[in-house]
Amino acid sequence: MSTEPTIHDRIDEAAAVVGGLWPIHSFVTANPLSGFEDRPFDEAVGRAADLLGGRGYPSAETFRGAMEHGQIDPEILESKLAEAGYEGDPELLLDRMAEAADADTLAADGDTVDADEHAADDDAAGDARTARDRAEQILCKWLSAFLDEGSAHWSMPNREAGFYTAFREVARHDTEIPDEGVAADLPETPTEAIEAALEPYTEDRWVRIFEEQLAALPGWTGLIKQRAEDEGAWQSACPITLAGYLAARLALLDAFGVDIEPSTTPDGVEVDAGDELAEAFLSAWEASYRTELVERVAAEGRSLDRRDSSGRPDAQLVFCIDTRSEVVRRHIEAAGDYETHGYAGFFGIPMEYRGYDADVSVDACPPILEPEHHITEVPTDRDTQARHDRLSGVREVVDEVIETLEANAATAYGYVETAGSGYGLAVAARTLLPGRVHDLLDVADDAVPDDHEFCDQIVRHQHEYAGDLPVGLTTEERVEYAATAFELMGWEEFGRLVVFAGHASETANNPYDSSLDCGACAGNPGGPNARVLAAICNDETVRERLRDRGIDVPEDTVFLAGQHNTTTDEIELYDGHVPESHAEDLTRLRADLETARADATAERAADMGVEGASSVRETERRAADWAETRPEWGLAGNAAFVVGPRALTADLDLDGRSFLHSYDWSTDPAGDALEAILTGPMVVTQWINSQYYFSTVDNSVYGSGSKVTQNPVGNVGVHQGNGGDLMTGLPLQSLMAADGEPYHQPLRLSTVVHAPVDRVTDVLADHGAVTDLLDNDWLSLTVVDPTRDHRAFRYERDLNWTPASEVGEVRPSTATAPTAADD
Repeated sequence: MSTEPTIHDRIDEAAAVVGGLWPIHSFVTANPLSGFEDRPFDEAVGRAADLLGGRGYPSAETFRGAMEHGQIDPEILESKLAEAGYEGDPELLLDRMAEAADADTLAADGDTVDADEHAADDDAAGDARTARDRAEQILCKWLSAFLDEGSAHWSMPNREAGFYTAFREVARHDTEIPDEGVAADLPETPTEAIEAALEPYTEDRWVRIFEEQLAALPGWTGLIKQRAEDEGAWQSACPITLAGYLAARLALLDAFGVDIEPSTTPDGVEVDAGDELAEAFLSAWEASYRTELVERVAAEGRSLDRRDSSGRPDAQLVFCIDTRSEVVRRHIEAAGDYETHGYAGFFGIPMEYRGYDADVSVDACPPILEPEHHITEVPTDRDTQARHDRLSGVREVVDEVIETLEANAATAYGYVETAGSGYGLAVAARTLLPGRVHDLLDVADDAVPDDHEFCDQIVRHQHEYAGDLPVGLTTEERVEYAATAFELMGWEEFGRLVVFAGHASETANNPYDSSLDCGACAGNPGGPNARVLAAICNDETVRERLRDRGIDVPEDTVFLAGQHNTTTDEIELYDGHVPESHAEDLTRLRADLETARADATAERAADMGVEGASSVRETERRAADWAETRPEWGLAGNAAFVVGPRALTADLDLDGRSFLHSYDWSTDPAGDALEAILTGPMVVTQWINSQYYFSTVDNSVYGSGSKVTQNPVGNVGVHQGNGGDLMTGLPLQSLMAADGEPYHQPLRLSTVVHAPVDRVTDVLADHGAVTDLLDNDWLSLTVVDPTRDHRAFRYERDLNWTPASEVGEVRPSTATAPTAADD
């Protein structure tokens, strides 16, 4: 009887231990332990430590630094330690934690046993490691060649037949592979190769074997897993499966005589004492941050009831919920009579997008969703189009020269010698005067018209398809996307100008540049999505249908799109459709955005440790400097997700650490908008938060090390050094202020929702996957209930709540005694 279905089922089961890894050109932050989210956090990090070798909690020195900086409240820490059964001086407990970590490291290295007594065992283990390393070196070589996404000048042959078939063909010519075992005569199919390798093992051990083999190179495995699930253009052209990967891996291990006998680690991982102590310190750190945040939000909530409506604002701007938006939103509101809102940066439109001169389409929605529409551009201004084509052609030639120089050292030397002093001056300018180069590039970019200056997007339904996706949106779909946006954000009034501002970063030389773009747009700029929603909302048919749904958009309201450059805080407005009647409004808005930019960059420059320089010029320098490893901090520092009306946080400086989603519970009686936020944006922000957490806690395993020593490979990832596994997370420069000094505080996400507790409970009751995240301590949830005098309630587990005052997360001076209604 065929074992093929059983093998594939077991592979799928085992694959949960490795999170998906997106290609570096569209890097999306995600929880590297996503496959363990069905377990309590402490068990999950223990199991991951066994399989991946990564630490799951901050080090004792990180906790010590947090205490020294006043980030951990001593009373809260004492309470959390007591709950965990620990007493005594926290400093001494941290010493104990550090000693335990050192002992674990020594045990892992085999240094805690007598060297003479176990010399033979050590030699055997060393030989086994060497054999495994040689097999993996060959495997990584062919994975790099096969999975390349457009950077290689010579492609691996036969890629269109799939990885295993292509590997099977080249393996017979690879003299590094021993002519032994399964590899001596590779079977025709991956399943046959796996069956041959598994022959000595009973079926009950297959999942364990697959888990350990998939976890051995989690970077490559994660990329293969994501690529197979995504089924994008590269997967269609060059297919690869986890079964094909495992077949090649097991064959190589067999050829080198590597034993794949699985470990006997039980499924139920026992949490060690060091991790229990670390969990207490971490919980205290999180509770200290959350206590202050909840107090401030609750106090603002109570003042909401006493505020008068401020009237119609001059303009409203909708930004992504991204933490970087919180900074610039504060400064825009301070610059004039403006109102800002937060909404997921794909603006609710799950689309695939292809720009005017783009080679391929890209997904422009969160990975949690599948694209439902294809949006493309059509030129409408032929003269501007011709100018764009002429000037962008020159830029393309320059880009090709640079790519050639980067890819071929010999060519680079020859080119520099031929080009002479002119090229030398250009290189010197790039290196020594990046700010001036930014100015020149700005001039050049201004000379080349952007797509939005001569193209319109095809937004209306065209009754045709691009692949499996319909081109454009039907009238009903356009109305639904507009209504959903305003209902989710709780809008009741519209200004004369409404701006949907997507966001993107600007960096000169950064393999992780897509991690600084919009995560809600799958690591792409958010401007195209903003343009689609603006076009929808300017549609008269859509406005008429919105009035039927109780959303009355005034006739003088004009919607426009823009894009926030998160590196320089410049906000570009796409204003080609704004009528002359709004020229004065637009001029005033532009001037105030420049004022806000100056103030926001000053705040960011201070975070970068820069003083005494023009903050705008400093951010421009960082954007243009090809030697700058930290163009911006990105989402470092993220710790909270606040869901509520902007008035709840408008007067608060949240230090760029909070995702902010606009929501008004009073306009959402059925809780539909709240449900969409808790099951969508809250889950995605938890992914982002987890990526930053684990990349900071153990960068060597869950991060990607220093950019200085990274080597990009195949346009899909980076190595540390000249080969091996792909690194899976964020670089040190995105997380650390200095060696051993994290800028990002590794805390699990604290979500604060301004809504009735009962309404939140109803949403959670209908979504077990979200409730599991909470029950398993992957994030926390606190509700500030406007129907109960804005009192705070902390989610415990199993849909139960406790007044925050009873868990020490509201100070006694501001706490209100619970009532029977709280039970």
